[in-house]
Amino acid sequence: MSIASVELTRPAEARNLAPVLLTVEEAARCLRVGRTTCFALIRSGELESLMVGGLRRVPADAPAAYLARRRAERPAA
Repeated sequence: MSIASVELTRPAEARNLAPVLLTVEEAARCLRVGRTTCFALIRSGELESLMVGGLRRVPADAPAAYLARRRAERPAA
């Protein structure tokens, strides 16, 4: 069975689901920062993450939450 046939046999609902967890690289792309900067944000506690087995993952809503906190910290112009 090829990868293409597996993709075609998945239910439509599964193909349309948004990811719940992001890789660090995906989170970095969301924030338009580099991988190293993203790891620094995680290490400092500014960006939420968790370990799944031996893999570091970022909840899909964490980049938006980080941005919202940063915007709230900014003094009003």
